[in-house]
Amino acid sequence: MERLRAVARARGVPLILDNAYGPPFPGIVFGRATPVWDEQTVVCLSLSKLGLPAFRTGIVVANEDIIEALVAATAIFCLSPGGLGPAFAADLVASREVLALVRDVIRPHYADRARRAVDRLRAGLEDYDVRIHKPEGAFFLWLWMRGLPVTNAALYERLKARGVIVVSGHYFFPGLEDDDWPHKRECIRISYADDRDRIERGLDIIVDEVRRAYDQDEA
Repeated sequence: MERLRAVARARGVPLILDNAYGPPFPGIVFGRATPVWDEQTVVCLSLSKLGLPAFRTGIVVANEDIIEALVAATAIFCLSPGGLGPAFAADLVASREVLALVRDVIRPHYADRARRAVDRLRAGLEDYDVRIHKPEGAFFLWLWMRGLPVTNAALYERLKARGVIVVSGHYFFPGLEDDDWPHKRECIRISYADDRDRIERGLDIIVDEVRRAYDQDEA
């Protein structure tokens, strides 16, 4: 963060932080993280990850000039902005109750979901050459299947046919489209934010398809 802020300062441009998961809220970060801000930083927060996605309410922390520009732009782009989200959030934020909600409910909830998902994947794939990126927050796990005989895009299609939606990792390497690095084709992103029973059924299907890809396609 300090390096990015230094680059932005040197070039006289604002650094915009999409803080949809970070502190102070929704605070879905399992390790230590400290909010940062200065006059050249624009911090964007959201109520959606607090369990209120339909409110479509964002919060922007920035210097007064940037805020005035955003207010003017919002007045043009959103002729009838919804007021329910801001009205709901105002007391929650002003009273600091949102911090207790993050600490006592939201973060423990998703930390438990992440732990359960990791344990289920490890138990099902312990005999295979897979890695799980350490969950540090947000709603997702990254599963890396080293030497997978099929591409992650093909695995996506197989899972989709069984009613499970993941994100193929090959989308996350912009600028390397022509690079033959195999890692691009070996990882998928899995959400653990749904109903717990549904997530567990989905993880079991993922395990089954990954095992099948290694066992059948290698043969």
